[in-house]
Parts: sequence; structure tokens; C-alpha cells
Amino acid sequence: MRRSGPPGLPIPRVAALFDMDKTLIAENSGSLYLQYLHARGEIGDRDLLAGLGDYLRYKIGSLDLGRFAETMAAPFAGRTEKSVAAETREWFEERVVAMIYPEAEAHVHRHRARGDIVAIVSGAPQFAIEPLAEYLGIEHVICTRFLVEAGRYTGGVEQPVCFGEGKIERLRQFLESFEIDLARSWFYTDSVTDLPLLEEVGHPVVTNPDPMLYWTASRRHWPVEFFEPPAVVS
Repeated sequence: MRRSGPPGLPIPRVAALFDMDKTLIAENSGSLYLQYLHARGEIGDRDLLAGLGDYLRYKIGSLDLGRFAETMAAPFAGRTEKSVAAETREWFEERVVAMIYPEAEAHVHRHRARGDIVAIVSGAPQFAIEPLAEYLGIEHVICTRFLVEAGRYTGGVEQPVCFGEGKIERLRQFLESFEIDLARSWFYTDSVTDLPLLEEVGHPVVTNPDPMLYWTASRRHWPVEFFEPPAVVS
């Protein structure tokens, strides 16, 4: 039952917030996209290895995230939103949909059935997240957004990027617009980089955690869930 408030005042809503990589899906979406481009012959071995190296630096906290977002956006300069959307939808069907954790999907459906506001919160760009959000019936996406003018990507990034403090700022705007009560809300993530948000919600749920987050969750007695890898993942 939702908490009732004073007459005439809006009743705060409950949100269920989900990280994407290693939380909703079993792999890093950026790595999957690079593998897709490599298989199509659009990037070479060096580009693939460089991208995987950036991901490893991100996981250990040594990557300049602002510069990384700009590097991600630059190759899209001049491309139309329509062409990128078509490409990423094909990528989603070919590489991503089979990676969705059944347990994560069940959590999403449970929160939707309860009437909670469900959102994906991720540093990935909008076109990489939107097919997954649509597939899972998630209306809201909080993410890094590449700039668009007249239907074409400019190669720039909307500030702040959805990493670190930028993620918190973007999320704060979302929470205020929907009058969400964080003390009654949920956040699911695998990464210790999301610790600030885990500390803010009333229901932190640690999923498939990296070692540092597992250690933190154990000390704080947060629930930890290990999802079964989809059958296609070795």
C-alpha cells in the first residue's frame, strides 16, 4: 500500500531503477556493440581491443569518463537518428536480446505490476538503451545523450554525461519531476561505481556484483542476487 500524504499534497511515488550492463543483460553493451561492428567489418582488431581496454579502465576507475563519452560520440557525427536507430535495433536483436537475464526481466515485470515507476539508469547512449527499454516495457531512460541537430548526430555530447556526479544530477532531475520517494524506492546494479545511488535508496539490490561491491554489500547486509547466465553465454 502506498503511503498517504496530507490532503491536497501529491503522494510520493516509488521507483524501481535498473542499471543495464551486468544487471539487466549478462554482458557489457559497449563490448557487444564493438563485437557487432567488428563482425560486420566496420572496425578492425585494433579498434576492438582499444574499446575493450577502455571498458577495463572504467571498471577499475581509471578512465576519464567525460573524454570517453566524447570519444564515443565523435564517430556518429553526420549520421541520421533514423539510420543509427535501425542499426542498433538490428544489433539488439542479434546480440542483446538473448543476453537478458530472466530474473532481471521478472523483477521489471513485478515492479510494473505494482505500479512503480521503472527506469533504466546507464552511462550508455540513448540509442543503445531504447530497444531494451521498449522490449521490457520500461518507459523511462536516464542515460548519456549524444547531441542531435536537424535529425543528425553532431558528434557532441549533452552535458552532464551520465557517469559519476553527472548520473546523480540527471537522476535528481528525474526524481523531482515524478516526485519520487527514494526512501521507498529500489535500485539494482552490479557496479561499485553506483555506490552513491545504492546509499540513497531504501531498497538497494546488488546483482552479479564486482568484487568491491560484493565486499561492500556484505558489510552493509544488502541483498545480493546472482542471476543465472542466459543459455547462450558460455
